[in-house]
Amino acid sequence: MRKKIALLLASLTLTMAFAGCGKTEEAAQGVTETTIKVGNSVSTSGAFAPVGVPFKAGIEAYFKMINESGGVNGRTIEYIHQDDEFNPEKGKAVLDKLVNDDKVFAIVGHFGTPVVGATLDDLKEIGIPSVYFATGTGILYNENAAKGEGDNIFPVQPVYPMEGRIMTAWAKGEFKANKIGVIYTNDDAGKDLIKGIETEAKNIGDVEVISEQVAPGAEDVSSAVTKIKNEDVDVVIIAGIQGTFPQIAKELAKQGNTKPAITTYVNVDKTMVEAIKSDVADKYEIYGNAWVDVTKPAMADFQKWVKEVSTEDFSGNAYAMTGWIAADFFVTGVKNVDGELTWENYIAAMEKEPIENPFGGNIDFSGGKRLGTQEMSLAKMDLSSPTGWSPYIGFKNIDAILGN
Repeated sequence: MRKKIALLLASLTLTMAFAGCGKTEEAAQGVTETTIKVGNSVSTSGAFAPVGVPFKAGIEAYFKMINESGGVNGRTIEYIHQDDEFNPEKGKAVLDKLVNDDKVFAIVGHFGTPVVGATLDDLKEIGIPSVYFATGTGILYNENAAKGEGDNIFPVQPVYPMEGRIMTAWAKGEFKANKIGVIYTNDDAGKDLIKGIETEAKNIGDVEVISEQVAPGAEDVSSAVTKIKNEDVDVVIIAGIQGTFPQIAKELAKQGNTKPAITTYVNVDKTMVEAIKSDVADKYEIYGNAWVDVTKPAMADFQKWVKEVSTEDFSGNAYAMTGWIAADFFVTGVKNVDGELTWENYIAAMEKEPIENPFGGNIDFSGGKRLGTQEMSLAKMDLSSPTGWSPYIGFKNIDAILGN
């Protein structure tokens, strides 16, 4: 598909060169002299609308800010959205429409694990630049994307294999752990996290990982906790998301664990603290990754412009912030393009230099790295904080965490 589109564009360029009496014009899908057309499908109805609606608003807010300041490199951005209802089949149909009918230049903010899973191979085959995926699925993780074989995929949000690697780095670099106990859920999230944890332990070389799995949503996790506790590990990693994190955290407290625990950013939320605080209290310390810092200067622009696109107040909404991040990464890529705005030049621009998350750390796409967020901060559960968490360590990548 990518080769077919390239041949078609080459033919169009040649045709227009003749039509323009020798003046060659570059033809890039979705790009005119004054506009860039981008699109996505986001669930703005149904059960996931509380996530999709603010996510879409964040994208719209950023593009509105850019357009009202004159656009990017002289071009304004036209954003097309379709509601796929979180349905993989509808997601595939919408992608086909966006690429072949609407002829967008890029997909910005691809939404939801089921839809991403159903369309990722299509995106790779087409070759269309795809910036930001609203999911942590491990299928996005790629340490060396080859040209024409997934180099058009740009994950920004944390993906679980990379986050697992960062968890191991914290355990070793901050807590001096040589033996890590991992309790992970036997689902995609848990298996992706343990894969990253074990990968980084191997990279470091002197870290032992002892792991036990539990069923996602399991009410009784006592056996797994007992086995980990009996191993006398230095740090416990809770590699499970909201449906299972509280049970593991509470069982660790019940069995008298005193070792520090680290968990995924997904659990760094007030509702998770409310679910465990009466059981855990001060029995042991819990830390969690974070990738968004609401104290960053960009927050003022976000809060101003998100009010311009919605009657709902999304100024403190985390999903709206991630939509803003998605749009920011896309626009940064456009600003960095050398020459005409084509798919190939855009991909090269994204790889040119690390891109700073407006609310977080840098992401380096060079050399085919498609790892998602590579710099995370560490928060600590804090019952005196209004959010249940307080900052502990600022943004660092793995090398910095390990002191390399």
